[in-house]
Amino acid sequence: MMTINCKGTVISFDVPKVMGIINITPDSFYSGSRQISQDQLLRTVETMLEDGATFLDVGGQSTRPGSERLPEKEEAARVIPAIKTILKRFPAALISVDTYYSGVAREAVAAGACLVNDVSAGTLDAEMISTIAKMQVPYVLMHMQGTPQTMQKAPAYQNVVLEVFDSLNFKKSELHKAGINDVLIDVGFGFGKTAAHNFELLNSLNYFKNLACPLLVGLSRKGTVYKTLHTTAENALNGSTVLHTIALLNGASLLRVHDVKEAVEAVTLVQKVMQKG
Repeated sequence: MMTINCKGTVISFDVPKVMGIINITPDSFYSGSRQISQDQLLRTVETMLEDGATFLDVGGQSTRPGSERLPEKEEAARVIPAIKTILKRFPAALISVDTYYSGVAREAVAAGACLVNDVSAGTLDAEMISTIAKMQVPYVLMHMQGTPQTMQKAPAYQNVVLEVFDSLNFKKSELHKAGINDVLIDVGFGFGKTAAHNFELLNSLNYFKNLACPLLVGLSRKGTVYKTLHTTAENALNGSTVLHTIALLNGASLLRVHDVKEAVEAVTLVQKVMQKG
């Protein structure tokens, strides 16, 4: 049984969990996820928690392909007040901060966040790994080829599954040497991968269980879903749920989603199919 310790709360992934996406940014790729006021933020959080979210992933910077990099201070000015607002109303909420800045991670944990979700695996801020080690909070280790600004220009692999696995395995060893023990693995769907790469990774997701860490899957409403279906992010809920179901059948431990209710339902039904519920 895999677990992580979130500031004294032990979370087991014997049953997969759901993480709700909270975007404190005006330029996230899915407009329906943007929180533009404190009231809207609190309504969204309340709904996600009522629908069964275990975590809330709060981010202040878009990492969509080609996005403009936001300065650290500006990101912190978006994220930290949001975390404080959420925890003032919902003190038991488990907050993840979506950032590749060690300073933002540090401030977020001080404000009450219990997990750091870093799309860069520590490559965009040399202080991130040592910061996580000092704070002793769980860390989402994600694979990305390039940066958000460049990652989708010409992603290429000889063998995407083996290359992503080897990269994550190497970084996981680095984390353990630094003293970070609570690690979640994210293969990085859409981060320096074509749709074909993403489908291959999804089909081989079980292979990543060899890393002996909970597997976080972030496919919600992404281009792999809506471009394949010739639709839009706004109309990609059904497609997202289909891929979430496949991910769960292939070993996903945590779904990072825009639509919590539907993801929780997928978990419940897959558990029944697998006779674990």
